[in-house]
Amino acid sequence: MKAQAHDQDGLHRRKIPTGLTALGLLALSLTLAGCSIKRMAIDQVATALSESGAGFASDDDPELIKAAAPFSLKLMESLLQEVPNHEGLLFATSSGFTQYAYAFVQLEADQLEDEDFEGAQKMRDRARRLYLRARDYGLRGLEAGHRGFSGELFEAPENAVEVMTRGDVPLLYWTSVSWAAAISLSLDDANMIADLPIVESLIYKALELDPDYEDGAIHVFLISFEQARSAEGDPFERSRYHFERAMELQKGRQIGALVAYAESVCVPKQDRQNFQRLLNEALAFDAESHPEFRLVNLIMQERAAWLLSQTDSLFLD
Repeated sequence: MKAQAHDQDGLHRRKIPTGLTALGLLALSLTLAGCSIKRMAIDQVATALSESGAGFASDDDPELIKAAAPFSLKLMESLLQEVPNHEGLLFATSSGFTQYAYAFVQLEADQLEDEDFEGAQKMRDRARRLYLRARDYGLRGLEAGHRGFSGELFEAPENAVEVMTRGDVPLLYWTSVSWAAAISLSLDDANMIADLPIVESLIYKALELDPDYEDGAIHVFLISFEQARSAEGDPFERSRYHFERAMELQKGRQIGALVAYAESVCVPKQDRQNFQRLLNEALAFDAESHPEFRLVNLIMQERAAWLLSQTDSLFLD
């Protein structure tokens, strides 16, 4: 009887930790389920944010977007703390910071320069930092899809980009644009200028993979970028090719190519007549005719108007 009692007592004692283990596993499973639900929710928000650009692109009030964009950008950065390798969100953050820096910082710095040179320089320095932030998010996105890419890019850029696919073109494009913009504002920094061959490898890989990307966006960028390259041949002819191709692909829906060619080609060539013709064509464009590009066209029209106001200072004759 003692032995039986002892066995029953031992069995009873063994049942206690068994029950606790079950409760522990239940609590753990609920915790893990909660983490999983939270992660799913964050992923859904991140995906929604990464696809929300159309709402901004069709807006008719650049000042409203200027005020709203910082909150959106900081929200995306906060989400990236939770989902650091979300490629869609990294793309949206890179493109968002690039566009904000150009439209609402760098362009305003140019307009401010005549009145406040020191203030304009501070704004350009801010734009440069924002471009570098955008570049880093772009590199993170490319690294997320191709582990080890960033390290190899700085060692052998032409070899590094060979792993890229058509799906990487959006990140290749925005990384290139932001990086090139930062370099253009860092002409006194030899280390930054030395990165130009890396940018060239990225953007020409994007062009190879998807030459018609976003209705010729790569060609619009290359109108200006060709003037910075040290390649053989006439940079003006290369820029002209990209201008003509961009105009074909955009089919009269956007005016970015007109403004880019006037500023990047007509000014250095001192072609005043075509400079004025292209910018007046941009100003005559009806931004309401293509609502999906309304915001960028309005911003480009503002740039065109300012450039025209600077005609006498840009041309020696």
